[in-house]
Amino acid sequence: QVQFVESGGGLVQPGGSLRLSCAASGSIFSIYGVGWYRQAPGKERELVAAKTIGGSTFYADSVKGRFTISRDNAKNTVYLQMNSLKSEGTAVYYCNPDPPNFFWGQGTQVTVSS
Repeated sequence: QVQFVESGGGLVQPGGSLRLSCAASGSIFSIYGVGWYRQAPGKERELVAAKTIGGSTFYADSVKGRFTISRDNAKNTVYLQMNSLKSEGTAVYYCNPDPPNFFWGQGTQVTVSS
């Protein structure tokens, strides 16, 4: 059973930055493309960034130019660097392959507020 442990969230002011990490219990990210998702209060979970095995990336329009996804296969870890955060970035952030094939982790809460 693959497990994901997301971390790095917190409270940040608008315009600030955070770096999220997601550690997987197995070598999932060397097999599957990776994705970062978020779920804001009252909204459905959405894909915000993804990276294929070949290295191609996808970013939702709402985060393009501000977020960067990366991975370290040797550490079974993926990262999401988030810059110029906006209040609409407040959400619980999760990782999972794209498309999601495994149970969700607990996520990490990101709150963007002054």
